[in-house]
Amino acid sequence: MSGLAAKSALVFGLSLIGAGATVSPALAESPHERGPDPTESSVTAPRGHFDTDTTSVSSLVSGFGGGTIYYPTDTSEGTFGGVVIAPGYTAGESSMSWYGHRLASQGFVVFTIDTNTRFDQPNSRGRQIEAALDYLVEDSDVNDTVDGDRLAVMGHSMGGGGTLAAVDDRPEVRAAIPLTPWHTSKNWSSVETPTLIVGAENDVTASVRSHAIPMYESLPSSLDRAYLELRGASHFAPNVSNTTIAKYSISWLKRFVDEDERYEQFLCPPPRTGIGTDFSDYRDSCPHGG
Repeated sequence: MSGLAAKSALVFGLSLIGAGATVSPALAESPHERGPDPTESSVTAPRGHFDTDTTSVSSLVSGFGGGTIYYPTDTSEGTFGGVVIAPGYTAGESSMSWYGHRLASQGFVVFTIDTNTRFDQPNSRGRQIEAALDYLVEDSDVNDTVDGDRLAVMGHSMGGGGTLAAVDDRPEVRAAIPLTPWHTSKNWSSVETPTLIVGAENDVTASVRSHAIPMYESLPSSLDRAYLELRGASHFAPNVSNTTIAKYSISWLKRFVDEDERYEQFLCPPPRTGIGTDFSDYRDSCPHGG
């Protein structure tokens, strides 16, 4: 731009301000943004930006059954949000292990836990999830890496029901992701935590018509919420590496745990559903965050 043109542009801009025109400020970055700007490739990749390591937690710990913590090894950008993940009925933490490095490498401290017994019911699993959150923040070997004000919970089947029970009890938790959840209660109208429910079209254990959908519809309409239904999938789809679950889980955690609006693009507008897509149903409260 020539000096004359630049001067003219400046005068024009000042005249607009003087005439009462509104100048929109740039959106402020979240102080919790971690890693480079995301792309479709980065949110679907098996590993993210951060190198990761693990530490084991003994089954003798109080309140839950121990587990494995996955964490980023580089803290030069600051602390990270924490995510506790619980397994389903009769399952152990190994059924959730694929989330460990995949989520941690995106910038989270991830704790996949075992429950006290393989047969604990959802409300018990919810209490154990809460105990694991406390352990992660207060007593774990990486507690100085975790931001105790930025926590999230996930769980499969009865662990998914436990996820809802946990955030119903602890509204300060930033995000919840129940995976093909099972719970006798279908009313979660008091939940205040942004919640992404993952259902499976061919789930015969926790039918979406009896569990995931009524759970989603019971959440307050004012809540940031989404319902993702995997086309042709079974109840056990969350137990094996799944790019769609990973993409939307990462985006949900980034958006609400890190308040990172760079990830909103992967959530809103909602994806298409129907033949030729990954989704048999998708419901969302877009736009998020007001």
